[in-house]
Amino acid sequence: MYPKHTPHVPVQRAVEVHQPTPYPPAVPAPAPLVPVQPGTVPAVASIVLPDGRVVTGYAINPAQPEPVAAKPAVSRTAVNVAVGGAGFLAVCGGLVLLTSFIAALTAFITQLIILAAVIFGGWIAVQLFSARGHQGGTTVNIHKAVIKRNHFHG
Repeated sequence: MYPKHTPHVPVQRAVEVHQPTPYPPAVPAPAPLVPVQPGTVPAVASIVLPDGRVVTGYAINPAQPEPVAAKPAVSRTAVNVAVGGAGFLAVCGGLVLLTSFIAALTAFITQLIILAAVIFGGWIAVQLFSARGHQGGTTVNIHKAVIKRNHFHG
């Protein structure tokens, strides 16, 4: 099933070593300098240091902070209260509609019960009054019947 084991002599192979070739770094082209003419020539300031040296240079204007965004005319709290109030009114309106619906449903069910009672009562009245109105059919006088072995004998 399996081939017989035959000893092999290790084969020596030539090994090739590849060294990566580095690419030279990309040097971005320098941006062209555009001369800017100041509107006015800044004043030259001289400062005398405590050790007697004099430092002369242009005065640098202090950095101006960015203007603060204007606050909206209505505060967020007022907007939240207004939105909450609108939601509350919507819920109250929904509850009023729900209670109206429940009241209408209750009235409908009550009317159905009354209607059923009137119809059933009318049927009973018809049965009672029609039985006394005419004496047709078979009349059984139970007082004269003799009960013997679950049979009625007259």
